[in-house]
Amino acid sequence: MDVSGVSFFEGRPSGIPGQTAMAPGTGGNKTGFNALLQEKAKAGLNFSKHAAKRMNERGIAVDNQLMSDLEHAVEDARRKGARDVAIIGRQGVFIVNVPNNTVVTTMSQNDMKERVFTNIDSAVLM
Repeated sequence: MDVSGVSFFEGRPSGIPGQTAMAPGTGGNKTGFNALLQEKAKAGLNFSKHAAKRMNERGIAVDNQLMSDLEHAVEDARRKGARDVAIIGRQGVFIVNVPNNTVVTTMSQNDMKERVFTNIDSAVLM
């Protein structure tokens, strides 16, 4: 049965765009969510427009070494189950949304006057 372009489950894929796996226990695709998550994580760290603007304003330069360190810190946080992490290093602080693999904002050491971070669940020291 088809309603508004979405198929109901009848032993076949649901019709949800991008979903290729069958319902659990039906013998469908074995790729699974965990494999897709790992594949997305390997795509590299993204920077939101806001984070890119803040980096430019605050003179934070990202070289290959910093990028590698950030990616490693995000992977460590992911393994511990973090969702929103503050990665603290010599260059400053990078707030990262781990599931989306995205740096959402940054601040240099000089900009941390209040030293209060909200809406994070973890911190990683680099």
